[in-house]
Parts: sequence; C-alpha cells; structure tokens
Amino acid sequence: MSSTEVNTDRIMTELKRIVQDSEALLLATKDAAGDKAVEARERLADALDTAKRSCRRLEENATEGAEVADRAIREHPYQSIGVAFGVGILMGVLVSRK
Repeated sequence: MSSTEVNTDRIMTELKRIVQDSEALLLATKDAAGDKAVEARERLADALDTAKRSCRRLEENATEGAEVADRAIREHPYQSIGVAFGVGILMGVLVSRK
C-alpha cells in the first residue's frame, strides 16, 4: 500500500469517526433549549452534511482510481509485471544498501 493510500484510508477513517461522533452529539442534544443551542445544532448538521458528501466523493474517487489501475493492468499484463519486477529490484537494492 502506498503512502497516499494509507493517508487516504486514515482520512476516510477519521472523517467517518467525526461523522459518527457528530451524529451522536446531535442526538444527545436534541432536547437542548435556547437560541444558541439551536443555532449550534444547525451549524453542526450543515457541517455533518458537508462531511458526508466529501466522504462519498472520496470513496467514489478511490473506486474510480482502482478501476483505472485494474483496467491498465488487464490491458497490459506483461508490462505491468515488468514494472512491478523493476520496482521490486530497485527497492531491494535501496534497502540492502548501507
């Protein structure tokens, strides 16, 4: 897994956790009274909707990227094997250097 994939996975996990925590907070404060509480809940609900849309968009982009990579590998299997072999050798040489 590349560092970009790891970072994307970490961001997705954190974003999902924030969404879950925000939903729990909205449920916990549903009976709170006062103009400031209502205003804060509305802002949180808007931010939550934006976060959900961003999360969906990130997942769609990741899926599209995986499909493009899969298509490229299926269309050029021998070239893909050659590139993977070359990258493996290069990494082996770099790791074994002192």
